Amino acid sequence: MAKTDRIDLLDPYDVAQLGGLELVAEGVVEGFLTGLHQSPFRGFSVEFIEHRPYQPGDELRYVDWKMLARSDRLTVKQFEEETNLRAMIVLDASRSMHWSGGDRRLTKLDYAKRLAAALSLIMLRQRDATGFIGFDDEVRSVVPARARTHHWWTLIAAMANLQPGMGTAAEPALRRVTDLLRRRGMVVFVSDLLMERDLAMLALQFLRHRGHQVTVFHIMDPAEMTLEGPPEARFEDPETGTGVVARPRELRSAYAETVQRTIADWRLACRRGGIAYHHVVTDTPFGYVLRRATARRSRLG
Repeated sequence: MAKTDRIDLLDPYDVAQLGGLELVAEGVVEGFLTGLHQSPFRGFSVEFIEHRPYQPGDELRYVDWKMLARSDRLTVKQFEEETNLRAMIVLDASRSMHWSGGDRRLTKLDYAKRLAAALSLIMLRQRDATGFIGFDDEVRSVVPARARTHHWWTLIAAMANLQPGMGTAAEPALRRVTDLLRRRGMVVFVSDLLMERDLAMLALQFLRHRGHQVTVFHIMDPAEMTLEGPPEARFEDPETGTGVVARPRELRSAYAETVQRTIADWRLACRRGGIAYHHVVTDTPFGYVLRRATARRSRLG
């Protein structure tokens, strides 16, 4: 398949016009997996645990050749079983997510739904039990983690039915994860992060303390990166309704610096907490986001 034929590498808006959530997600995943070619893609759940001495009959592909070169000892890498992993996708559906800065762009929520659907399909194909939580100012949807392939349709229905709400209740939603993932698992948090950072990080760090692997997808519209508009405009907070009249040209430089500083602060806070962080702009093809998220040095598992 030619690179330009892979829908996971096309403009997200154009991909969304091809059909419903399930069709788009399936097409994105098929294109993504095809693009991996013969790469040693092992899914999200294959996690290295420790070395042990080589025993006759062990597969040679698990021999740690670097360890052999350093210590002259033949050892193999042990991995946690795929079926032991339970994952929960936590999706922000607050009012601020229901926004797009251009006619030919998906809202942040629509983009996030398609990304979450593709991620859940990949995880289920790897036999990882996958669940879903949707929230705005309260938890709106809860789907417990299951590993069966047809469970994907339950997840898809929950994502598709999730409507934009009011403010954000990130901390209660993330705390709810601990009730659903009793043993160590994986948490994927998808949000525009327009929320109180300290409270959200407290909940994310609590999950890390409980032994969960945590990944944050920070969703932004391209129009949020720079301040454009007429000579004078009214800017309104989509969740509180408060507004202010300003001249974009006068604030453009300070605004851009503030945005970059905010992104940097989230990235640093996540790094310090042992949390994987991905900044995602909604005009980025899904395939690029998936590849970056599953890269060896920052994979979701």
